[in-house]
Amino acid sequence: MSSASQQPRDATTASVANAGVVRPPVVVLASLLLGAVLTVARPLPFFPGVLRLPVGGLLVAMAVGLLSYSIRQFRRAGTPVPGNKPTTAIVPKGPYRFSRNPIYLAFFALHLGLAICVNSLWLVATLIAAVAIIAIVVVPREERYLSGRFGAEYLEYKASVRRWL
Repeated sequence: MSSASQQPRDATTASVANAGVVRPPVVVLASLLLGAVLTVARPLPFFPGVLRLPVGGLLVAMAVGLLSYSIRQFRRAGTPVPGNKPTTAIVPKGPYRFSRNPIYLAFFALHLGLAICVNSLWLVATLIAAVAIIAIVVVPREERYLSGRFGAEYLEYKASVRRWL
């Protein structure tokens, strides 16, 4: 519906959704690295040993599938995936029919799957921190950006699709 050349509706609207340091891939990677360091320093197992690899592996596989499918939908719509580039279209297809943030859900599922595979409660703790940062800082900023950029089109989409699930 929206053209790639559409400009933000007013001067106060940001030109991109995530220009700052708190970018989702950075948040998730930092939380994984911190969890890994803590796991090596002081292991805190939490998951039954025999189930770790089947359950964790299934979550990782599902996360990779969801991430791939979500990115493919962005590419089909002709809009960039990275939040530090201007969004050119609202994507209401594929997993975006059920969640406005399937890429973040994929990141979280991947993180949890890895936590289960390596049996690390530290990775669960850092996942909780990453979810909080993305939910409190990143997503509201993106929603403000999309509301300013696409107006009623985004507000209709937002009203019809849940933020998470």
